[in-house]
Amino acid sequence: MKGTVYKSTGSWYTVKTTEGHFIECRIKGKFRIKGIKSTNPIAVGDKVNFELEETGDITYGVIHTIEDRKNYIIRKSVKLSKQTHIIAANIDLVFLMITINNPKTYTIFIDRFLATSEAYDITTVLLFNKIDSYNDEELMEVKFLAAMYRKIGYTCIGISAKEGTYVNKVKELMVGKTSIFAGHSGVGKSTLINALEPNLALKTAEISEQHLQGQHTTTFAEMYDLSFDAQIIDTPGIKGFGLVDMEKDEIGDYFPEFFKLKQDCKFNNCLHIDEPQCAVKEALENDSVSWSRYKSYLQMVTGEEDTYRFDVFE
Repeated sequence: MKGTVYKSTGSWYTVKTTEGHFIECRIKGKFRIKGIKSTNPIAVGDKVNFELEETGDITYGVIHTIEDRKNYIIRKSVKLSKQTHIIAANIDLVFLMITINNPKTYTIFIDRFLATSEAYDITTVLLFNKIDSYNDEELMEVKFLAAMYRKIGYTCIGISAKEGTYVNKVKELMVGKTSIFAGHSGVGKSTLINALEPNLALKTAEISEQHLQGQHTTTFAEMYDLSFDAQIIDTPGIKGFGLVDMEKDEIGDYFPEFFKLKQDCKFNNCLHIDEPQCAVKEALENDSVSWSRYKSYLQMVTGEEDTYRFDVFE
C-alpha cells in the first residue's frame, strides 16, 4: 500500500493512504542502519510504501520503503550535534514567519533559513506577522526589511494573523500546494493556521512577558488537509537553524544576489572576503547589495553561526 506521512511521534507514524484512509504505522528496524544520519529516518510529508499486519485485534502498517524525496527542510539536531533532524519532506512552499519583537526574529536567522531553502530547492515566502501591534518605527523596520528581500526576489507579505489582515493573500498562494509555516515559537504560526482554517483549532499560547519568547505549543510536525484544496504542515518552533552539508565555497551560491554577480568576480572560486576585484564587494560599496545580508554570509562562511546565541528564542 502507498501513502503519505501526516504525523510522526517518534516510533509511530500516521499515514494517509491514496484511498484517503488513515493508518497507524511503524517502521522496520533496518531503516535505522541504512546510513541515514538523521534522528528521524521518516518525516512528515514522506511518500511511503507499507504492508498491513495484525496483532490480535489490532491492525497496523509496517513501512518498508520511502519514495525519493523531491526536497526536504533539515536542521541540526538540538540534542545530538553530529546528527540532523528532517523537519518535513516534499514541500511546495515554505512561509517563514517573522516578527520584529515579541519575539524578535534576527536577520541572521532569516538569511540562514533562506540559504538552506535555496540549497534544497524550496520556494520561501516571508510573512511579516503582527503588523497590527507595531508602532510607526517598527512598521518602518518591516517595510525596510520587506523592500530588501523583495529586491532579491523573495515574496514578502505583511499580515496580522490575529486580526485576519491579508490572510487571504496567503491562502491564494497555498491552493493546490503542501506548505509549511516555519519560524520561532511565538511568531503566530498556529494563530495563522487557525485563521486560515478555524475548524482545526490548533493550540496557541501567549508570549512570555518575562523573556519575550514563545511558549511551546507544537511538539512535533503534523500535516493537515485544508478545505480550500491545500495541505499544511505545522512544525515546532525552531530554536536555531544550522547549515547542513554546505561547503564554504558554495554558500554564496545560495544568496541569489551574490550568485548573479559571481561571474563578474576575477576568480571563479571567489569567497567575496579578501579577494581582489570581487563583484560582490564592489556591489556592497555601491549599496546594491545589503550589508545585513553580507554580514549573515560572513557568519555562515566563518562558521560563527554554530556559536551564535539566540537568547530570545524558545
